[in-house]
Amino acid sequence: MSTITLSLPMSLRALAPTLLCAGLAACAVGPDYVRPKLDIPSAYKEAPAAAADWKPAQPTDAVGRGAWWKVFGDATLDALEQQLETANPSLAQSQAQYRQATALVANARAAFFPTLSANASGTRSGRYAGSTNGSSNPADNYGLNFVASWEPDLWGRVRRSVEQSRANAQASAALLASTRLSLQSELAQDYLQLRVTDEQKRLLDDTVAAYQRALTMTQNQYAAGVAARGDVVQAQAQLKSAQAQALDIGIARAQLEHAIAVLVGKPPADFTIAAEPLQLQPPAIPAGVPSQLLERRPDVAVAERQAAAANAAIGIAEAAWFPNLTLSGSGGYQSSSLSKWLTAPSRVWSLGPALAATLFDGGARHAQTAQARAGYDAAVANYRQLALAALQNVEDQLVALRIGEQEARVQDEAAKAAEESLRIAENQYKAGTVSYLNVTSAQNAAYAARRAELSLLGTRLVDSVALVKALGGGWEAGELPR
Repeated sequence: MSTITLSLPMSLRALAPTLLCAGLAACAVGPDYVRPKLDIPSAYKEAPAAAADWKPAQPTDAVGRGAWWKVFGDATLDALEQQLETANPSLAQSQAQYRQATALVANARAAFFPTLSANASGTRSGRYAGSTNGSSNPADNYGLNFVASWEPDLWGRVRRSVEQSRANAQASAALLASTRLSLQSELAQDYLQLRVTDEQKRLLDDTVAAYQRALTMTQNQYAAGVAARGDVVQAQAQLKSAQAQALDIGIARAQLEHAIAVLVGKPPADFTIAAEPLQLQPPAIPAGVPSQLLERRPDVAVAERQAAAANAAIGIAEAAWFPNLTLSGSGGYQSSSLSKWLTAPSRVWSLGPALAATLFDGGARHAQTAQARAGYDAAVANYRQLALAALQNVEDQLVALRIGEQEARVQDEAAKAAEESLRIAENQYKAGTVSYLNVTSAQNAAYAARRAELSLLGTRLVDSVALVKALGGGWEAGELPR
């Protein structure tokens, strides 16, 4: 690589027009960023308006900005989400990374300004005795110099660098919002599943109690000679099976509690959530229109800001084709006598520009420019892919909630029918018209229907959180720092 540097001494008066011309001639090479266009539908395919049996959203159902989890109306969940905000290590890491990105913006902006440095020195030098070159007497030299240099941003390299670092910082801010939303939704889903698990445990406890009563009744009938020994054994087997399930569900409950502890930044050994009755129902969540989604999803905002940063990288690469102008000046004192060091006769100064241009680099600039353009194309493709994935997420959760609500109504009817079938079977068994096998079958069917009803409620609650997350959790791109 060859570089030509031209330096010319100039007076301050002669330098002023150069500075003015540099400012007037300044321009930013490379393409100006335009947000990539996307083909966005006007409405969601699975939107509530498309289904006559969908529960319409009420004004109070709107997801709040920031504290979106309040839509579930659970004080314990509210408190846990607040703890996550202040104590989650992953969130703290993302916040630190965002601060790093903002510091890089300040670092890039510093290139707009001149640099000023100062140095002071004092030396004593001489030649060894017997030297034939010059005097062997020692000589002193004292110096105090101030140096200023500035590289005008003639081709916009600094401006594109600032533009790139600013876009990267905004991407980092959106990534922080995406991380926060992901952790918040994970916590909400774990908590809701824990509450459903508690309700399943209560159902199993009630079922064990019912099976115990059935066993006692069968044993009494066997003692009275109106029931067979097989009925007692069957009732015992059914009771033990329910007791085993009640113990097994404790594993899932404990693991959910451990996961919540880690999310709020606490060791599992120091964290406990007391069991409470389940009083939650899936809220109606308005989805809005697809065009709003691109402004709500922080992960889509990350990809869009990355595309803007990649666009700025093209300008930085193209600026390398143009020469660099550096304006520098220095002034200070130089003297061989300490007593005369800081006096008027010892003052020195220099002033002049330097122009540097690369004549040959073996194709490096061609490659860097091509790399920057390819990076931009890749960033745009990633942005469009994430936008499509975001639309898919919303459609998936809308259909899951819509059909889940239909399924819940049908399952509720099935549970009521199973309860009625159990009541009839028990009465028939007491009257001696059916065997205990009928009672056992009816009990199993009733328990399975009630447990399926709870599992479906848990799925719908988790899907509600997933829809809020898919919609961006109340976040908007307008919250990005400017």
